[in-house]
Amino acid sequence: MSTVKTASLRSFISMFLLLIFFSCGKTTENKSSSTDPEEITFIGLSNVGGELGSYSNIKVTEDSIHLEQGMTSDQKHSEWHKAISSTTWKNLTSSFKIKDLSLIESSPSIQHLDGMDETFQIKTTKNSHVYVNAYSDTHYRQFEEFKVKLQNILPKKQ
Repeated sequence: MSTVKTASLRSFISMFLLLIFFSCGKTTENKSSSTDPEEITFIGLSNVGGELGSYSNIKVTEDSIHLEQGMTSDQKHSEWHKAISSTTWKNLTSSFKIKDLSLIESSPSIQHLDGMDETFQIKTTKNSHVYVNAYSDTHYRQFEEFKVKLQNILPKKQ
């Protein structure tokens, strides 16, 4: 066989094997990812605004809760941290129906009118969702349920 035919045959076989290798790898990835259930990995809740510039940021992960709050007008700032159990995490995340998260709609900001904006950020293993002032959405009851459960854990205001 000539050198040209041998080189072309080697190139063709190499490309063919690479194509098979990469296409097989992708199908097994898709199969495994479709069987993984989507779970919540992070919940953030912030309330920001008002004439005095008050703010509250709460970050909840599988193992902890972090709260920052204050007021810019009198330069007050406080932080609080707490470790949580997996049972507490499951209780907090049970407030949300993951299939409903993509259906929830935000409302316009009212901060420019000296109002408070409530922002929820929910991250799952597959998506990230952000909602601003979703009070009027029919699925808002999930947020309310979460906030009630969260208030039972957070320190009481003094």
